[in-house]
Amino acid sequence: MSKGKRYTEEFKIEAVKQVTERGYSVQDVAERLGVTTKSLYYWKSKFSDNKTTHKKTSDDSVRIAKLEAELKRVTEERDILKNVWSAAICQRILLLIDYVGQHKCIRTVCELFLLGSVHDEDPRTSSLKRPMSF
Repeated sequence: MSKGKRYTEEFKIEAVKQVTERGYSVQDVAERLGVTTKSLYYWKSKFSDNKTTHKKTSDDSVRIAKLEAELKRVTEERDILKNVWSAAICQRILLLIDYVGQHKCIRTVCELFLLGSVHDEDPRTSSLKRPMSF
């Protein structure tokens, strides 16, 4: 009397991988491959390496934690730069408002805002060819 079909070890391992790595149910894999669920559960207990799966999950958790920390750091850096840029623009606008109040010259103020600095130079004598700096 025959004991039934014989399957290669490679076949069994691939069947188990469909359940453990690809997420298919034991029932689905057994039906597709034409084996019993009892055999597939046995192969799973025999070939499934829980240590490897646990190590992979652990490695993924470490990688995710590192990526989350890097994301937090980069987000904080971006926020700092955004605040610095906003502060520089506000400072520039306040200087322009002050200059308008002192000199009553809106055209020159617009030129200074677009092209130069309002610090200690007279805009009528400065060359308005340099780029705006903060």
